[in-house]
Amino acid sequence: MVRELSEKEQRIVSLLVETGLGRNIAKIVVFLSRVGEAVSRDIERAANLRQPEVSLAMKDLRAWGWIKERELKKKGKGRPLKSYKLTIDLKDIVAELVEKKRKEVERTVKHLDELEELVGLKV
Repeated sequence: MVRELSEKEQRIVSLLVETGLGRNIAKIVVFLSRVGEAVSRDIERAANLRQPEVSLAMKDLRAWGWIKERELKKKGKGRPLKSYKLTIDLKDIVAELVEKKRKEVERTVKHLDELEELVGLKV
């Protein structure tokens, strides 16, 4: 049985979303960081997402190089299962997002200072 995200993990997801990461992507990243590797169905259950939501998030994660995907052979007929694993540690993902957000904040502060100067609020 797949365990849903814990309270702490849910808080990490919320904070990742605040940095600009999509909620579904954040849920998947946090879940995979806990379990290591998982098939789509387990990700859907643990992150409380539907299959199309997982597929869309995986498309972005693949494009960013954050996950690796492999096909698992099933007995009998039907599509093979896909298994996913992070290629980058959660700490590195967070460091990347924090750095990006800090640069954004610095740029915004610079623009606000310039704006105040231009309209005469700041001498």
